[in-house]
Amino acid sequence: MMFAPAPFLLKDASVSQVMTQVCLALIPGIAAYAWLVGPAILVQLVIASLTAVAAEAAMLKLRGKPLAMFLSDGSAIVTAWLIALTFPPLAPWWLVVTGTLFAIVIAKHLYGGLGQNPFNPAMVAFAACIVSFPALMSQWPSVGLQMPLLDQLNVILGLAPRVDALSGATPLDAMKTALKLGEGQIDIAHLLANQDIYGNFAGRGWEWVATGYLLGGLWLWRRKLVTWHAPVAFLAAMVLVSGALWLYQPASFASPVFHLLSGGTMLGAFFIITDPVSGCTTPRGKLIFGFSAGLLAYIIRVFGGYPDGVAFAVLLMNLSAPLIDQLTQPRIFGMKGRQS
Repeated sequence: MMFAPAPFLLKDASVSQVMTQVCLALIPGIAAYAWLVGPAILVQLVIASLTAVAAEAAMLKLRGKPLAMFLSDGSAIVTAWLIALTFPPLAPWWLVVTGTLFAIVIAKHLYGGLGQNPFNPAMVAFAACIVSFPALMSQWPSVGLQMPLLDQLNVILGLAPRVDALSGATPLDAMKTALKLGEGQIDIAHLLANQDIYGNFAGRGWEWVATGYLLGGLWLWRRKLVTWHAPVAFLAAMVLVSGALWLYQPASFASPVFHLLSGGTMLGAFFIITDPVSGCTTPRGKLIFGFSAGLLAYIIRVFGGYPDGVAFAVLLMNLSAPLIDQLTQPRIFGMKGRQS
């Protein structure tokens, strides 16, 4: 016989209300992204959103589901925005479309639709595309690139040639590559002295984008749309591991501040690992899920072959989420010592 947990008063929040607030929380990061990195991200957001809505409508039609109810829940838009924010802003339009279609059709609807997907759809899209198109997924705007929005649009749509001067590696990937090529002849302090690439902390412009995501994530926590467990555990793992290696060998390993403000750390901490469907749901489970994802993300980004490890870390932990939840079920109120 199963006993339900003690009742709690819950706020009445629909899926569409939650998704709308998630989109609002992303706006500070998007604004910093568009201002400091380039307005091309706004084009990619539109492309991903239109593709997601069209794919969602097509799959709902094939599955015989009501279009109006499911299209209005906003889940496809959130997935589209996360895809656009994790893909290079000058990526060709078809790459963003491919990733978005893969997320909505394969990672979401083939598993049963909203609430049934075992993997985070946006991270599935990122992983599939970086494995299939590693060169295109590694081409980010060069530091200091000044291009009008129309010229960036032409690059995205393929109306202007893609040249090497337009793109380069992220600060995270550039540092890892430089350290490997230097073979002990170059250290972190020497690299960070180049503020044109690394800015004051973790990449010119990118540190403020990460701060925008942090502010949005804190707002979600303040609104009680996410709990503190997974984000804090994720960031704690990143700080503890990077801090230990930095103290041990500061010439070869970047400081915790660099890792917190570079790559997809803040976006992953507050907007990806907090997914209630593909992540854990118990308090202890969220702590284990977040800490393990942070540990894996650091290992992959520093020692692995990909520029960042958040997507692969999240997908690996998505596999473990059901077991973690099963092993971390809280004691049922009034049933001390026995659960059956």
